[in-house]
Amino acid sequence: GMRIGYAIGNPVLIKYLNDAKYSFNSYTMNLTSLVSGVESVKDDSYFREQVNRIIETREWTKKELRSLGFEFPDSQANFIFVTHPNVAAKNLFEALKKEKIYVRYLSGERIKEYLRISVGTREEMESLIFFLKEYLNNYLDVSHLATIHLRRFGWTHYHF
Repeated sequence: GMRIGYAIGNPVLIKYLNDAKYSFNSYTMNLTSLVSGVESVKDDSYFREQVNRIIETREWTKKELRSLGFEFPDSQANFIFVTHPNVAAKNLFEALKKEKIYVRYLSGERIKEYLRISVGTREEMESLIFFLKEYLNNYLDVSHLATIHLRRFGWTHYHF
């Protein structure tokens, strides 16, 4: 598929954004992408329909993620930056990848326990939530049993 983005802002800021973009972004848009992007914004009803669909799906996903114990700053974007207090982000990333559910894991020191989840279609997000429910149920059951076992021996610190 095509990926198109744009920014609206102060001309000086836009110049700086372009300077940074062109210094490392080799994925410039071709003519087909540019024409498609312009036409999609011109079609106001289509544009608003897509924006509303993304917002509705994002809000549903946030509610579901919270119910599973995920924590995240409020998002008004097309992604959610999540962490779970009981599951290492890298482990969850690897488990999702095995199921062909792709999220971003960034290993920077301050964000290594977070995943960036892009808001996809409702069906894609339902698949994500279904997998997370199954994974967390199994993971937390094992973690709970391991905690009981470790405490029997007087150990209190562990990390899965």
